[in-house]
Amino acid sequence: MSDDVTSVTLDEAKEMESQTDWEALEEKTDEEIREAVESDPDAHFLDEEWFENAVLVNPSAEKERISIRLDEDILEFFRAGGKGYQSRINKVLREYIAVQKHKRGDAHEGN
Repeated sequence: MSDDVTSVTLDEAKEMESQTDWEALEEKTDEEIREAVESDPDAHFLDEEWFENAVLVNPSAEKERISIRLDEDILEFFRAGGKGYQSRINKVLREYIAVQKHKRGDAHEGN
């Protein structure tokens, strides 16, 4: 991924002019688009296998701010993944809950 990252607010993004050449895109065949995606190291083609393994996540509308003590190596592991490490910790905990509910036979209750 490029090191030249620009951050904008949602309102700023809505005001920005699209840089997509829609006419050129409409002229391309599906095969040309697929080849372009496959040759782009930053793009990932979403094939049938991806959709078969995709997991729908319904995050709760609200999150509660807490203080939690974690082992240093656990925190280092998640932080090493960069921005969003708290969300990744949340995802791991949610997956653990799903497994425990499945073991108890109440997998369809709640999130």
